[in-house]
Amino acid sequence: MKRTSIGETIRKQRELSNVSMRQFAEMAGISNPYLSQIERGLREPSERVLEAIAESLETSSESLYEQAGIPVEDGSETAAARAAIEADPALTPRQRRTLLDVYDALLAAGPRKRRTPPPAAEH
Repeated sequence: MKRTSIGETIRKQRELSNVSMRQFAEMAGISNPYLSQIERGLREPSERVLEAIAESLETSSESLYEQAGIPVEDGSETAAARAAIEADPALTPRQRRTLLDVYDALLAAGPRKRRTPPPAAEH
């Protein structure tokens, strides 16, 4: 799948919905200049802004990432992290429990699915 910017994907979806940039910015609760910067790839939307944009497009942020060719975590990283904590011989059982409790609390506080960052540009 060809990778495109999330902004380009948002612009295509907005245009398919026959909504002007000004109308769409108002629907998503962001400024017209900010939406323009996102669509042109000059700014990366925050998770909150992307959720508002996705809701305005009647889709999900994960779907927008997938359309842009940006992989979304499937949860296997969470299982691997938990297994690593549980298997670490340098931790006491109490430390493992505490670390897992903190880890679970952090996961519960944030979005469950995150986009995978793009690979670093080679020079």
